[in-house]
Amino acid sequence: MLRHKNAMSTWLNNAWYVAAWTDEITDTPIERQIIDERVVLWRQDSGDYAAVSAFCSHRRLSLANGRVAGNRIQCGYHGLEFASDGRCMTVPCQNAVPPGADIRGYPVAERWGLVWIWMGSAARADPATIIDVAHWGSPEWGYNRGAAMAYDCNYLLITDNLLDPSHVTWVHRTSFGGTSGDAEPMRIREAPDGFTVSRWTSDTPVAPFYRELVPFAGNADRLQHYEVRYPALAVIKAVFVPAGEGGDNAEANAHAFMMDSYNFITPETSGRSRYYWFQMRNIRPGDTELSVAMSAAVLAAFSEDLAVLNEVQRGMDTATGPTISIATDAGPLRFRQRLERLIAAETT
Repeated sequence: MLRHKNAMSTWLNNAWYVAAWTDEITDTPIERQIIDERVVLWRQDSGDYAAVSAFCSHRRLSLANGRVAGNRIQCGYHGLEFASDGRCMTVPCQNAVPPGADIRGYPVAERWGLVWIWMGSAARADPATIIDVAHWGSPEWGYNRGAAMAYDCNYLLITDNLLDPSHVTWVHRTSFGGTSGDAEPMRIREAPDGFTVSRWTSDTPVAPFYRELVPFAGNADRLQHYEVRYPALAVIKAVFVPAGEGGDNAEANAHAFMMDSYNFITPETSGRSRYYWFQMRNIRPGDTELSVAMSAAVLAAFSEDLAVLNEVQRGMDTATGPTISIATDAGPLRFRQRLERLIAAETT
């Protein structure tokens, strides 16, 4: 049975979460909520990004109401200045910094046009563990992205969705879905960092979203590859090849269309999440108009998920009686169970 209401008593703290797109953070500080903690981020004069607890240790004004002073952030109420590690460096009205003035600083890193924040023990923060993006910077692959999306639901509902290829038939009828060979069995694979649910569908019409993208006519074999890593990162791979040519070696097919969708879910609270995303594609890499069109089409499709999942959260919060699980829940259930064990191990 899937448990959604109060499904997690804590979060996975020792993990990298996306805090913002790099172009969202300037020398004007911004506030974000990440796993129930308020943080303020800014760009230092050095060009590096920084993050500290949101509230000044004096009168608790959010430092987002302050200003950047060199590499420090300055409170907008009485001018206390904090370094990127949270140390209070200056109290303008007196010579000494009083005990207890320091706040928490957070490790941050820049990767893939995103600013990442480590919410756990700073000693364990290793930017090398941030997810790798295949084909990033390749002249043979195109790129598109969209603005972050706000979901009014628990992040686990989103990871459930991202480990469930079958939902596209019902939620995305006019975009990613269509006739998708719903009877094809799923393959579930476990790795140290998460789970993958995938399947090949055979000899079906190309789904509406992809019709103008695939470089061949007629029906297709299609790979649906849904991979979710702890705590809430997903790589969704779509591969289309001419009917009869699908299989594990299909990516080498000269006619293959491939799109890798990278999806990063940042829990804000138990009932609210932010969703960052971008796609890589193996066709028309320099086509700006195509990138803009794809971003708009992806946003429309993801908005279909958003509408459904917000309603699912409402149902979980208000309905009475038990919920059931069905065959397509196998991947999400195993992911949740393993994540619960990781969180339990961290908290003990």
